[in-house]
Amino acid sequence: MMDIRALRTEDDYDWALAEIERYFDHEPEKGSAEAERFDVLAALIAAYEQQHWAIKAPDPIAAISAFMEMRGLKQTDLADVLGSRSRASEILNRRRALNIEMVHRIHTSWHVPADLLVQPYRLEPRSA
Repeated sequence: MMDIRALRTEDDYDWALAEIERYFDHEPEKGSAEAERFDVLAALIAAYEQQHWAIKAPDPIAAISAFMEMRGLKQTDLADVLGSRSRASEILNRRRALNIEMVHRIHTSWHVPADLLVQPYRLEPRSA
C-alpha cells in the first residue's frame, strides 16, 4: 500500500516534502513501489506549488524593460533593434502593440524568449 494523501494544507505540503526528502539520499530503484511513490509525491508537490505559489510571467513590455535594465540598455538600443526611435518609444510607453516582426527582431537580437513577447498585454489609451 502506498502511503500518499492529498495536499490540502501547508501541513500536508510539509509532510510531503519530508517524505520525498528521504529519497534524495537513497534513490529508489526504477520500477519499484518506492520509485512510484516518489513520482506521485513529486507530482503532488508540484501541483500544490503551482496552485499556491505560481509565479506569473511578466507581460511583454515588463519583460523587455527588465531585460533592458539588467543589461544596461536604453531606449536607443531598442530603437536600433526595431529600426525606429518613435516605434521604440511607442512600444515602451504602451502606445503601440508589438507585431510579429518586432517580436522576431527582439528575440533574435537580444534572445528574449519569444513566448514572453507574444502574450497579450494592456495598451495605454491615446490622449486626445
